[in-house]
Amino acid sequence: MTRFSWWWVLVVVALALPVAAYLADAPDLTSAGLAGATLRFSVPILLAGLGGLWAERSGTLNLGLDGMMIIGGWTGAFVGLQYGPWAALVGGVVGGVLTGLLHAVITLAWGVDQAIAGIVINMAALGVVRFLSSITFAQQDGGSISQSPTLEPVPTVTLPGASWLLDPVADAGLPFLSAWARILTGLVTDVSVATIIGLLLVPVTWWTLAHSRFGLHVRACGENPSAADSLGVSPYRIRYQSQAISGALAGLGGAYLVVAASSVYREGQVAGRGFIGLATVLFGNWTPGGVLGGSLLFGFTDALSTRQAASVSALLLIGGVALALRALSLLRQGRGSEAWGNLVVGLAVLIWFVWGPPVPRELVVVAPYLTTLLVLVVARQALRPPAAVGIAYRRSDE
Repeated sequence: MTRFSWWWVLVVVALALPVAAYLADAPDLTSAGLAGATLRFSVPILLAGLGGLWAERSGTLNLGLDGMMIIGGWTGAFVGLQYGPWAALVGGVVGGVLTGLLHAVITLAWGVDQAIAGIVINMAALGVVRFLSSITFAQQDGGSISQSPTLEPVPTVTLPGASWLLDPVADAGLPFLSAWARILTGLVTDVSVATIIGLLLVPVTWWTLAHSRFGLHVRACGENPSAADSLGVSPYRIRYQSQAISGALAGLGGAYLVVAASSVYREGQVAGRGFIGLATVLFGNWTPGGVLGGSLLFGFTDALSTRQAASVSALLLIGGVALALRALSLLRQGRGSEAWGNLVVGLAVLIWFVWGPPVPRELVVVAPYLTTLLVLVVARQALRPPAAVGIAYRRSDE
């Protein structure tokens, strides 16, 4: 499956939402609330994914994104209590940068295995923030060892004229058009400024990696650090810088959870989003646009876990049809065994939708993680990671 085909799948899913909502009797699937929640759930995953992208395009496997988000969330809350929500975002970036540089020192200077270093960062972050909370938040009114006092959230904005234009269409009861009007209303109404910043970082990352001199150096170090070194580009310096950027983006994602997705720091708030962000890097085949597409998909399923079970039942219809269409595509490519596997699973999902029992609430809660697993299984043959990712570079090895 090519990179573009993932966007094609997302477009098909988006277009199918009104149909699925009607057939499954799940109007919440096209509600403004779900659309807005999708954005809020997507952005922290997006920021973690962009952080992972920067690290891996330079040749470093960063499994510590979760820990960087945790540290960024805590530092954002600590600074935000003193100086407000904008300072909280900056505090999250600073906390993430420091954690990213720590990861770089562990892997580049000390030569620790990159996967082990990431796991250590994640485990250490949990203990560090709990200790810091015990000597800061726990001493303040409304705070505890696992939670900060209430923070001022980042302001929200609404597209001018959106209500005047979209509300009449949404209330008109027009087939499909009203559903799309409700979805658009959720995407342009009461949107956090931090959400807009997160989305703008996608084209910034794309342009920097694709068209800037620094981006060329990052990509060269991720593909062939020996060749880059021979041309005067230090893989060590580039990887340090990329790790700092990776940590900054992940830390910003943690701060986003504190002052945009909610108004409080809470232990366990990250909830594995760093790992899901890493999955978006694979989903997007190491491209910023692909990371955005993956974060929207995972954010959507994450938002569904807070909604009605009927909405997840509607996704059975979309998933079954999507698998059947993919089976036809695989048959055209001459990959018969894979095609039949997709077709059998797709038919099983459709049978469940038509005649099966309601989706269990437990399955609704774990939907984001199941989606992550399924996407990675489907995408495995189309993946093209940077050639040197996860491989330690030493000049003495030449």
